Amino acid sequence: MTASYLYTAARTPFGRFNGALADVRPDDLAATALRAVLQRAPGLTGDGQATGAAVDDVVWGCANQAGEDNRNVGRMAVLLSGLPVSVPATTVNRLCGSSLDAAISGSRAIETGDADVVVAGGVESMTRAPWVLPKPSRAYPAGDVTAVSTTLGWRLVNERMPAEWTASLGECNEQVADDHGISRERQDAFAARSHTLAAAAWDAGFYDDLVVPVDGVDLDRDESIRPGSTPETLADLRPAFRTDGSITAGNASPLSDGAAAVLIGSEAAADTLGLAPLARVAGRGVHALAPQEFGLAPVEAANRALARAGITWADVDAVELNEAFAVQSLACVDAWKVDPEIVNAKGGAIALGHPLGASGARVLATLAARLVESGGRWGVAAICIGVGQGLAVVLENVTGPQR
Repeated sequence: MTASYLYTAARTPFGRFNGALADVRPDDLAATALRAVLQRAPGLTGDGQATGAAVDDVVWGCANQAGEDNRNVGRMAVLLSGLPVSVPATTVNRLCGSSLDAAISGSRAIETGDADVVVAGGVESMTRAPWVLPKPSRAYPAGDVTAVSTTLGWRLVNERMPAEWTASLGECNEQVADDHGISRERQDAFAARSHTLAAAAWDAGFYDDLVVPVDGVDLDRDESIRPGSTPETLADLRPAFRTDGSITAGNASPLSDGAAAVLIGSEAAADTLGLAPLARVAGRGVHALAPQEFGLAPVEAANRALARAGITWADVDAVELNEAFAVQSLACVDAWKVDPEIVNAKGGAIALGHPLGASGARVLATLAARLVESGGRWGVAAICIGVGQGLAVVLENVTGPQR
């Protein structure tokens, strides 16, 4: 078994629902991120263009796959990006964790010797997610048929599923707030922090090397960031799921569009890529709970990843936890008993956005960049996943002496 390393990363800005990226197809967004990450490897470029000849596989994540992202959007991205037709690709679906799952699959392929260079990533256009109609059980039905939105959540649910499993994502997290005693005030403070830190990170140039423009789109930053957000302004928003609830549009992640990619390789791939690695994939973890408890699944997933890396939470310098909802993020941080200040220090999904299939690659890339910037040795990237799952990856900084 060899080790697998993260070499570089690139993503598009994340756009608001019906925002700047609304007219861009998801396969084009995916091609943008894929092409950009390969262009960052001098060994993979010719005449300034990414040739991709040394890429063994592309593993791509996407949660929806009901519209323009259908029929293996990873392979579509390869073809649209100008890479050789000989570069293969697959698309995986673990909902919100799809691109982190893609990175996990890519790292395993490298560690087993099946590949030396893999691009992993993901895409989602929640704006362009279509309505779908179920096929009738017989021709010419007499009744009405309802078009179902595929933007978010369960659709065409099997009637055998227990009702508590198929509650809305918001209602599930209202239950988390009840069960764990997490107040509206804490949620709003967490959300305001996300916006403040995201804006500060952009202003300081942290994201300049991670984010690439989308052709024909005037968007140079993540579109959902609200620098002026405060707990007081967020407190004015109405609950979205219960009349007396605590979850609002302000303390939950927004619907978003975007794509992200990471370049993963073996140690020997450094010569091929013309790059030095940033971080070693040191541990991976997956966990599942009852569907309505999905927001808590990262807790055990991260604990398992740490155990496989041979370290504990006391060793961790940075955490990137996807902020699906403030309440589930707070519940995870509380369970881990880590210093909240090391969690999402450059902002999180509440501010940056959460294009489902792209978020896992975003948190992994951001984690690697934070470790390089700070000199910390160990970091955890984790994400909750609808229908009761969680994923986590432990990275070890290999760029030099760590503090």
